[in-house]
Amino acid sequence: MCPAKVDPNGARGFIVPVGGAEDKQSGAIILRRFLDVSGGSDADMVVIPTASKQRDTGSRYERIFRDLGARSVRSLEYSNRSQTDREEWLAQLGEATGVFLTGGNQLRISTILGGTPVAKCIRSLNARGVAVGGTSAGAAILSEHMIAFGESGATPRAGLVSLAPGFGLTNRVVIDQHFRQRDRLGRLLAALAYNPFAIGLGLDEDTAAFIAPDDVIHVEGAGAITVVDASSLEHSSMGLARSGEAICLTGVRLHILTAGGTFDLHTRVAKPPPGTLD
Repeated sequence: MCPAKVDPNGARGFIVPVGGAEDKQSGAIILRRFLDVSGGSDADMVVIPTASKQRDTGSRYERIFRDLGARSVRSLEYSNRSQTDREEWLAQLGEATGVFLTGGNQLRISTILGGTPVAKCIRSLNARGVAVGGTSAGAAILSEHMIAFGESGATPRAGLVSLAPGFGLTNRVVIDQHFRQRDRLGRLLAALAYNPFAIGLGLDEDTAAFIAPDDVIHVEGAGAITVVDASSLEHSSMGLARSGEAICLTGVRLHILTAGGTFDLHTRVAKPPPGTLD
């Protein structure tokens, strides 16, 4: 699935994966910044809590964005595929200036919303300048290749990770969340062994990658983002390895970026936060 085409005279909106467990009270830096790129006090926000089985997830984010100053916030409670062609909900989604997908289980999002008018609308919105973000499971679904599930551990192993189609807002990254907290370096490396074109983004909790329309990533939040660049991969044993066997990878580059750091997805250049250079 390729990203939706952007008008030559326009620019796509921000794509904002969040590593989960983002601060919602003391400053709410990430959510406040997402509201800013969605229009600030003029923002018309749509929250999609499909990933979550908790009934109050949508209403909780409605209150958060409203308290942060959004002009309007609507939660669209898609819980089965039969709801995805509801005209009044699609009309509300089509008017959004920012779309936020909550955490939970990313396979709930892909199985309920994948291939539906809702997914098509979200792709079209982002292509015409609307910010789309998500936390935890809502972050995983944003890219073309989604990590569906996998095991923890620092060593990449054959069969450690399973991939599924995401929304395809970008094909330049593969996203993993709760990264250091759940020891997920191995499964992100295993995912990149299948697809070395993409950049791996390992998002710590309470940390976000604000992927700007020019494809420069800006880091926000309290943790770090692990950027794994396999574009210069020299060797991978993935094609020969048996299930469960450790994978040999050489030529992989890795960056750890904190708030204020950037990474250019075109030039593959990482820069530390301003003021940290000698």
